[in-house]
Amino acid sequence: MKNILLAVTGLSPQVITETLYALHQNRRPVHEIQAITTRDGKDRILSNLLGGGEGHFYRYLKEYGMPADGIEFGPGNIHVVRDETGVEIADIETESDNEQLLKQCMHLAFRFTRDPETAVFFSVAGGRKTMSSCLTLAAQMYGRSQDRLYHVLISPQFESSRNFFYPPKTPVPIELRNERGETYHMNTRYARVNLIHMPFFSIRGHLSLEFLNAPQDPGTLMLSLVREQKDRLVVNLVTGKVVFKGLELDMMPARMALYAFFAFRKKSCSPKSKTCRDCTECFIDQPEIFDRQDQITDIYRRMCGTRPV
Repeated sequence: MKNILLAVTGLSPQVITETLYALHQNRRPVHEIQAITTRDGKDRILSNLLGGGEGHFYRYLKEYGMPADGIEFGPGNIHVVRDETGVEIADIETESDNEQLLKQCMHLAFRFTRDPETAVFFSVAGGRKTMSSCLTLAAQMYGRSQDRLYHVLISPQFESSRNFFYPPKTPVPIELRNERGETYHMNTRYARVNLIHMPFFSIRGHLSLEFLNAPQDPGTLMLSLVREQKDRLVVNLVTGKVVFKGLELDMMPARMALYAFFAFRKKSCSPKSKTCRDCTECFIDQPEIFDRQDQITDIYRRMCGTRPV
């Protein structure tokens, strides 16, 4: 099973290495990382995490004894939200920006959950709150039983630090800032990175196959779950009534027996197509009806009980 970390991130790309660290500490290996971000967020990932092969992502792999190519993560795995004209969005500020973000989350969630041999770890710890909300919604739309939704909680002192990317194997002091903006130093041995498993309800199993051929917007997927039940024809031999779409029709026993005979033929028919259009499989002509008179008589007898046939 290939595990894909799909994360949203803004101007603090260290949430990716923090989540990676937390997953590994919980014995959940990651084979591929995909990031959803803005134009400015992409620049931070390229400079801070990748850094031409020398960023904090590669430092983490080296420090924890993982091969540099052990996890697929590069510029091609960074997905920047774009506006309607294809221009990269610098930040999520407007309703239109959020719509494009949601489309990106839905598209990537659909894409990475198509392969049954993959498990997607949705990480909602980074970026603006609207980014985590959109990715959570995408997970609810397309998530499967093997997929997971995660958040990470960092010790408050280290949470907003631009110098903290993960707890190093050998603790070191790093520079932090307090609420008044004053700098001080604290050893990373006090840093805690907790992986939080967020339960979620997925509607994927309730979607028809036609909605799993291409990514859809949440509204369309939710509307597809609201289905009107098909109208059913009820032939009640006890009351002698035929009921359809709330309308009732009383029938005399002889006609009801004939009607029920045709209804039984229809019910037992196994058509070659899903619809009855152009299908005559259950049709019967008058001589055949006479030949099956015993079946009609049997239905009549069941309706009338002890009444003479």
